[in-house]
Amino acid sequence: MAHAFRTQRSFWVHLPVAVAVLIGATLHGVSQVEWAILIVCIAMVLSAELFNSALEHLSQAITEDENEHIRNALDVASGAVLVMSIGALAVGSLLLLTRLAAALGF
Repeated sequence: MAHAFRTQRSFWVHLPVAVAVLIGATLHGVSQVEWAILIVCIAMVLSAELFNSALEHLSQAITEDENEHIRNALDVASGAVLVMSIGALAVGSLLLLTRLAAALGF
């Protein structure tokens, strides 16, 4: 985990978003079930990012040369992170943005 946080820029994108979600959840008093859903979404995005990073390191250990199969595998892994992130964004939006809109009178 420490290596990933030190070396992977994407963690420095996901981490502030996760913190913002946790702060928003605290401020808006989400239920215990909603907390569980948000925490699982955060864990899944970070896990997908860790798997993607692991594949990147493994591919570099195998070869530094251009390899179509490795490139495709890395693209698929990155796509998995994107899909997971979009899903987590949808869940977070449903749980938090609706509360924020109501608090602002929309």
